[in-house]
Amino acid sequence: MTQQRLSGIFTPNLVPYDSNQQINEPELRRYVDWLIERGVHGLYPNGSTGEFTRFTLEERKRIVAIIADQTRGRVPILAGAAEANVRETLKACEYYASLGVRAVAIVAPFYYKLSPSSVYAYFKEIGKNTPIDVTLYNIPMFASPIDVPTVQRLSEECERIVAIKDSSGEIPHMIRMIQAVRPNRPEFSFLTGWDAALMPMMLVGCDGGTNASSGVVPEITRKLYDLTLAGQIDEARKVQYDLVTLFDAMLYQAEFPDGFRAAVGLRGFQMGRGRQPLSDEQLDDLSTLTNTLQCMLSEHGYTDQPVGGCPVGGAGSHTANPDVTKIVGTVVSELKRRGLIS
Repeated sequence: MTQQRLSGIFTPNLVPYDSNQQINEPELRRYVDWLIERGVHGLYPNGSTGEFTRFTLEERKRIVAIIADQTRGRVPILAGAAEANVRETLKACEYYASLGVRAVAIVAPFYYKLSPSSVYAYFKEIGKNTPIDVTLYNIPMFASPIDVPTVQRLSEECERIVAIKDSSGEIPHMIRMIQAVRPNRPEFSFLTGWDAALMPMMLVGCDGGTNASSGVVPEITRKLYDLTLAGQIDEARKVQYDLVTLFDAMLYQAEFPDGFRAAVGLRGFQMGRGRQPLSDEQLDDLSTLTNTLQCMLSEHGYTDQPVGGCPVGGAGSHTANPDVTKIVGTVVSELKRRGLIS
């Protein structure tokens, strides 16, 4: 039952819509091929970026079925399987196992804020009965948090729980989890869902990430992963700075994940209008953001400049993000002190 540790960049799949706001299957298949051709290590449907709460259960199952069929085993699939309760979640696990999915990702219970004991009991029930490997999904801004003792306890008691995806962006939390779990479960995988800290997370022991930016610029996220893994710190730092600028624009200048959808549209895909209604003001803001994103992407040769051109120096011109600079500097200094890098 033991399989290779989950590692690399798993792309949270956005879902294109047709003119009726239904799943655009041909475009989704084309998008899957495009991502794989550009070097992503795996695919991650039905995550937050994939707007899983805006689809019905049958639609979520259909999305994974389409992606599994189109992927044909070329890369592993980590499928979001979070449903409203344990029973329905386990049914989803069974279905995704039948499709040959590598593992499922299950978010802690949302809407109800539960105690650590309840979070543990929830995942323990799943871990005892799942027919497929499970990745815990910690996203405390949207769901009950999964604390370190809970991760440690589940990792020791449930062989089928093989990984955690953490979207808190907190490096100390990641370090504490790795310290608590790796001694007894060396094959346990740690993935970060926070693009702005991919490099420093990997430097402290993360195996990769489920990063929304990889659905827009898979070339850049793959390059960042490879450079960091190779210990080419200076080069990786430059790529991380560049990625932070793009990530921040897509994340903070529009309703999530509309900024990412707009950017994927600029890469040549017909994403359609999302199911979340937007006000006229929001639509205007999204149009402005799309123009900014086009300038950023044009700097890398991924698209042409918008009509009227871009600001002198480029929309993406920036100084190094001070927070990332401090984090990277601290992590690198500590690793050098321990003799882990030269």
